[in-house]
Amino acid sequence: MLYRPLGRTGYDISTVSFGAWAIGGTWGPADDAESLAALHRALDRGVNFFDTADVYGDGRSERLLARLRRERPSDRFLVATKAGKRLKPFTVEGFNRDNLGAFVERSLINLEVEALDLLQLHCPPPGIYDRPEVFAALDDLVRVGKIRHYGISVQKIDEALAAIQHPGVQSIQIIYNMFRQRPAEALFAETRRRGVGILARLPLSSGMLAGKMTPSSTFSRDDHRQFNRQGEAFDMGETFSGIPYEEGLAAVETLRPLVPAGMTMATFALRWILMEQGVTAAIPGARRPSQVDENVSAADLPPLPVETMAAVRALYDQRLRPLVHHRW
Repeated sequence: MLYRPLGRTGYDISTVSFGAWAIGGTWGPADDAESLAALHRALDRGVNFFDTADVYGDGRSERLLARLRRERPSDRFLVATKAGKRLKPFTVEGFNRDNLGAFVERSLINLEVEALDLLQLHCPPPGIYDRPEVFAALDDLVRVGKIRHYGISVQKIDEALAAIQHPGVQSIQIIYNMFRQRPAEALFAETRRRGVGILARLPLSSGMLAGKMTPSSTFSRDDHRQFNRQGEAFDMGETFSGIPYEEGLAAVETLRPLVPAGMTMATFALRWILMEQGVTAAIPGARRPSQVDENVSAADLPPLPVETMAAVRALYDQRLRPLVHHRW
């Protein structure tokens, strides 16, 4: 495993880390025993950073990570969680001092810790970036020791650029994968200049870039890949990166001949992300130890050839950029 510094936090985190959305639910049925086995395998393989949120299974994901800490007391690892999506209605006004404090307290209880390693606002409404009082409240939570650092999970590049104008923001989490390449063009140079970490969300595009889906693949009713393809429940970019399912399948078939010997489609997609030095870590999800093994093996793979990188870019420019550029 390789490690990169996460902004100015002082944390060195595994370049392939663990996204804990799926173990909380919303990706079909999840088995806690199997999820916990996957978490243990991640630690065994050198993963030291886990990304979760208070709404993943209504705290289920956070509580599994607390159990992992109890069962592995000698292993030091970091947990980043998120707050904000519990708001109803989901408005700028809801991101106030009282609500943020309450969200933090709930996560502290779920994670069984005295301070959160990293709190991320969870894809907040863009209007918060014009509200200095939101960031003052976060700064106060750092000051009193409830959180150690904070960052923002965003949908759009413009939101990321607005977020990093606030000096306390240590990290940006954004969708970045072979289907969503624009952050490398319009964001990463500025985050590197400012010393802000980048967490690449949906690195496998909801599993599409693992290369195992077909036109006949089915998903359970409680799986967002079934119920959110048009953004029915939340931003459609969170499901298959906003790429129509059939278009994604066709793109994968174009990519498949580019996979170098010794790599799977999934490890190829992850290694492609790690070629970008502006990325601190990719955070693929996993619900089984075998998925963890495949994901983390990408960190040890050799660099991709220049010709391969160019071919991936050409696919994006010709077929995918028109589908996503105007939205994200």
